Amino acid sequence: MSNRKIKEKGIESLLFACAIVAVVALFLLCIFLFRDGIMLFEKYPFSSFLTETKWFPTAKPVYFGLLPLFLGSLIVTIGAILFSVPLGIAAAIYISEIANPKIAEILKPTTEILAGIPSVVFGFFGLVVLVPYIQKTLDLPTGQTALTGSIMLGIMALPTIISISEDAISSVPKSIKEGALAMGSTHWQTIYKVTVPAALSGISAATMLGIGRAIGETMTVMMVTGNSAVIPGFPAGLFEPVRTMTATIALEMGEVPMGSDHYHALFAVGSVLFITTFIVNIMANYIKQRYRFQL
Repeated sequence: MSNRKIKEKGIESLLFACAIVAVVALFLLCIFLFRDGIMLFEKYPFSSFLTETKWFPTAKPVYFGLLPLFLGSLIVTIGAILFSVPLGIAAAIYISEIANPKIAEILKPTTEILAGIPSVVFGFFGLVVLVPYIQKTLDLPTGQTALTGSIMLGIMALPTIISISEDAISSVPKSIKEGALAMGSTHWQTIYKVTVPAALSGISAATMLGIGRAIGETMTVMMVTGNSAVIPGFPAGLFEPVRTMTATIALEMGEVPMGSDHYHALFAVGSVLFITTFIVNIMANYIKQRYRFQL
């Protein structure tokens, strides 16, 4: 066997080993998470956990209601999506198709740098700047609301959405664009009728990654959403304090006795969060494959 084949075989074996390690690590994480989460239901009914409207883990009797935490995460995530997805896709189209190349060379790295800013910095900015502004502008009792959290999460998701969407749009073959222009389409018609549909696979993946960032974010929402474990309405709930699943785990895990019902309840919340993120990833793969198949 030649040295080249030996090197190729070694690289293949290394990549295979990395893949196996990733799968095993994920499997062990699932066991660790679900094992402690399931132990809650030995004493607390599973139906109550899913449908109870109160989260009072230190009261007597205790209430481990997932509903206010899940709906809090949901309303903040929906708000972040409505804010970030249209803005992110529009920015990606501008950078890829409209902006002067010299300007695009500045904008693209700048947006990617924003992705590296720690979440606590975004949270501090939201707490000091955005919270007082929202409170004063909308005349609310407090600016720590679901709306504030949605805006901050939307800002944090923008770099991911812009970067991946721009890559997808730039990857559309020039022959497709030139063919549309040759048929008499204007530049704008080519963008929204040819280029964007051809890049939908990558754009949908970018959107799903942005949603995953919003669902899993902890520090920022903990600092700007008020952390009130109540069931939010819609759209009125956007202007009220809420508590997300991630913030609940971060706030309470360090203070609970290990092995207590409260401890296992937090693992159960983490399990639901894991399943939710897993479903989002499955949906992302489905959408990506669906549009890729059509093209």
